[in-house]
Amino acid sequence: MEYAREHSYARGYVYLLAGVAAVGGLLFGYDTAVISGTIGFLQTRFELSAWAKGWAASAALVGCIFGAAMAGTLSDRFGRKRMLVVSAILFAVSAVGSAIPRNLTELVLARMVGGLGVGAASMLSPMYISEVAPAQIRGRLVSLNQLTIVSGMLVVYFVNALIQGLDDEAWNVALGWRWMFGSETLPALLFLGLLLLVPESPRWLVKQGREHEALGVLSRIGGREKAERQAEEIRKAVALEGGSIWQVLEPGMRVAMVIGIVLAVFQQITGINAILYYAPEIFKSAGAGRNAAFIQTVAVGAVNVAFTFVAISTVDRLGRKALLLLGNAGMCTFLILVGASFRYASMSGTVLLCCILGYIACFALSLGPVVWVVMSEIFPTRIRGRAMAVATVCLWCACFLVSQTFPKLLEWAGSTYTFYGYAAMCVIMFVFVAFVLPETKGKTLEEIEQWWRPEPASNASGQG
Repeated sequence: MEYAREHSYARGYVYLLAGVAAVGGLLFGYDTAVISGTIGFLQTRFELSAWAKGWAASAALVGCIFGAAMAGTLSDRFGRKRMLVVSAILFAVSAVGSAIPRNLTELVLARMVGGLGVGAASMLSPMYISEVAPAQIRGRLVSLNQLTIVSGMLVVYFVNALIQGLDDEAWNVALGWRWMFGSETLPALLFLGLLLLVPESPRWLVKQGREHEALGVLSRIGGREKAERQAEEIRKAVALEGGSIWQVLEPGMRVAMVIGIVLAVFQQITGINAILYYAPEIFKSAGAGRNAAFIQTVAVGAVNVAFTFVAISTVDRLGRKALLLLGNAGMCTFLILVGASFRYASMSGTVLLCCILGYIACFALSLGPVVWVVMSEIFPTRIRGRAMAVATVCLWCACFLVSQTFPKLLEWAGSTYTFYGYAAMCVIMFVFVAFVLPETKGKTLEEIEQWWRPEPASNASGQG
């Protein structure tokens, strides 16, 4: 009976809060993946070199870096919800601005505005979810954010395919890409409206001394008795933590910070956005026609969504570490096969498609959602916003590096060795996860926080 009370919660309300916050992930996926459909037409429209093509594809990521850098401090000061509202507004402004530019510079500036929203939402959405979710389903709910990210990608792949099919190549070069960018306006306004339905994070409210409001939210989630215990745990955690960003360099916190940064960087340099941002161009280079390339890109998005469901259903049962190890091994294998399919002409375009889909499946059940789950869990409440910002900035820097350099790498090293290089990064990631990453499955945020305190540091190694 006591166990049942401890693990009871208002399922509908919890999923409402997590679902609304996760719409930020949908905008994240939509905004970043829309470039996959436009980049070929932009290359023709503005006569782009390989470096300029990479810049057009990755310009939004510069905004992501600054958005993530600012969102942590601003969310600690003004609240998670308010900054999510700001990100929704930035999405809408960018969608309109990207649809009406007269030159590449104006497009780049508009994309950077959207990047600010993406960068903010990329850390705020999983952080908000982790701060309202019961421990026993927190991994599942934070993974919901990744599901909406890949769903946003799938939706925009469909939208891009439908728009490019409306007319011929010349029309797409002149107008089609504008409609692709402008289509983001509707989901951005939807996100803005839905945010009116959710409260502020209870952990942030406690930090601000607004405990009555925090108790109200926690009570709706798990009942009054449980809410009072949780509020007390949060108060104790906040009281023991300083507010300075430099705390991430203290002996106990250094381990958590290294884990967060390494996971964030390797999520990107294992090659995921080289495929997600350039998928139609990759398929065209393997001999697919324009329509076939866009249809195959939709298949990439569908597999991404399907295997994210697998991650959601298993992350709280199998744990974070097991999924990361399994996914890394699979990604490495399929990247080697992708490289081989370009090396050996006898391997058909169908083989390439199957290998890319296998890689996407492995990413979707591991690095895609699990990295965000771990990043949302491992930092103390008092500095969670700023610490997540550091890790997320590193993620977006790595994402920019991959997106900017991919077209030039294809020219310099060729497709085969480019993908072999990404496979090598998977090997390094596998070793790091196996020997450094602790298991956070089933732990409350306050229990995880105890691992990084200097006094019990000797016990931290036993948590993996």
